[in-house]
Amino acid sequence: MPMQVSIIIVNWNGRHLMQKCLPSVMESDAIGFNVIIVDNASTDRSVDWLKETYPSVEIVENAENLGYAGGNNAAIRRSFSEFVLLLNSDVEVARGWLEPLVQRIQSDPRIAAVVPKIMQYEDRHAFEYAGAAGGFIDDYGVPFARGRIFRTVERDRGQYEEPADVFWGSGAALLLRRSALDEVGLLDERFFMHMEEIDLCWRLRRAGYRIVYEPGSRVFHIGGASLDGSHPRKVYYNVRNSLLMVYKNGACPQWARRLSVRIALDSAAAIRFIVTGHPRTAAAIARAHRDAHRMSKHYKDSCPLTDEAPLPYRGSIAFDYHVRRKRRFGDLDVSRFRPGYDGG
Repeated sequence: MPMQVSIIIVNWNGRHLMQKCLPSVMESDAIGFNVIIVDNASTDRSVDWLKETYPSVEIVENAENLGYAGGNNAAIRRSFSEFVLLLNSDVEVARGWLEPLVQRIQSDPRIAAVVPKIMQYEDRHAFEYAGAAGGFIDDYGVPFARGRIFRTVERDRGQYEEPADVFWGSGAALLLRRSALDEVGLLDERFFMHMEEIDLCWRLRRAGYRIVYEPGSRVFHIGGASLDGSHPRKVYYNVRNSLLMVYKNGACPQWARRLSVRIALDSAAAIRFIVTGHPRTAAAIARAHRDAHRMSKHYKDSCPLTDEAPLPYRGSIAFDYHVRRKRRFGDLDVSRFRPGYDGG
């Protein structure tokens, strides 16, 4: 039978992670899928191990590190499957994880992406930072998720057991409709890593597609395998790319207002890093704003005149979290969510 799903895993010096997590994927009882592993010029003999252990896996060997976006795009272009599933190398999947995702995306041709319940690898009753139970974003391009707002991560007590429309799904595990990608384009390789899946989901929403959370599928994410969450490089990419995606997808007339608020919020974050003894991270925020401004010229023609896909959360999640003390998703005011997102 033709392959229905291509599971794409990007690897960079992650042999130890694949040794831990890849068996759960390869031993899946699902049918109609193949696995494509993209190696971004690893030096840890990842490719040798793959060829010896899983000779049926298709391997794409890049001569240089193309990052998350470039690596995944290289595999997507080689795939002829109806759906592609982006999966991090540090994700272990539960038994029966794939079928609910495929069934959900097949239930409505307007669904372009489906995200599973993403749990922590070490603590399997706690949501994982990367995507938890589906993502949202506020008016200023700051992302958060059901089950995780900033560093407050919830435990799974059955509060997110219903499928729901969300604004983005984590690239740690994300099923995508190939025809929708042909329409809106692939991951933005200028981003290199971080936020590119949110940018992609935003473009899909602009094109009229739905992004759906499917609780019937669970995966377990080790997280922080590439860079620690407070690492200056990770902070740099998160800040820079969040600014770029707001510029390229948000309404042009609102850009100045959004930027002024972001400057204030990011300046406050930089001051906090300085006070807590992380001056290099504070400097990374400043570089991110500088480079986002320089790179914005590449997107000057893509910024829409109106919000073709209104952002789901009115106002600032940072203000609500730090000032109003709304630390959990269930604490947020339902009235803050725009139509189509009930906040539940």
